[in-house]
Amino acid sequence: MKSTLGLYQPGTSWLHRAPAWTKLLALFMIGAASVVIQGTWWWVLATFAVVGVVYLSAGLGLGLMWHQIRPMMLLMIVIAAMTWITATWQKAVAVPGMILVLVAVASLVTLTTRTTDLVDVLVRLFGVLRRFGVDPERVGLILLLGIRVVPLVYELSREISEAQTARGAVRDIRAFAVPLIVRALRDADAMGEALVARGFDD
Repeated sequence: MKSTLGLYQPGTSWLHRAPAWTKLLALFMIGAASVVIQGTWWWVLATFAVVGVVYLSAGLGLGLMWHQIRPMMLLMIVIAAMTWITATWQKAVAVPGMILVLVAVASLVTLTTRTTDLVDVLVRLFGVLRRFGVDPERVGLILLLGIRVVPLVYELSREISEAQTARGAVRDIRAFAVPLIVRALRDADAMGEALVARGFDD
């Protein structure tokens, strides 16, 4: 199964049915554990295996898991190389490996949870700040836009890259960046007009 990066995949698995707050709590706990434990390379590999089993049990497949972490691989290779030079090979595996685990788990949450459900949980969480003048609904809207923008920009970059490859165009950062920026700004403008039409212009 191939999908847009991190976008919700409808399903009826146990993970799809789990409340959004439990998945966000699990993500937070895994992130906190990675900081506190600072896992060794074998701990990271074991965690990766567990996450892979969860992907399979949720009916998503390992291919989709790979699709989520693949955009990070080049950066992780650079981090691994730098860590190996300054520390040990064990750390060179553990540090980028843990980052990829967190990316895979975060994607697992967004793949099995409707964005509106995630935002509802966060809006309720930020509700305690209403007394300090914070608008939880507006915060929720900002979070919703943030969640949506990342996969959309990724898809735009993928489409432009594939189109250039199909035309046999020479790889050039300017030829890639200009259409990406233009299309991203056009989509942002359309999104802004939609928000204004719904009264979010102040």
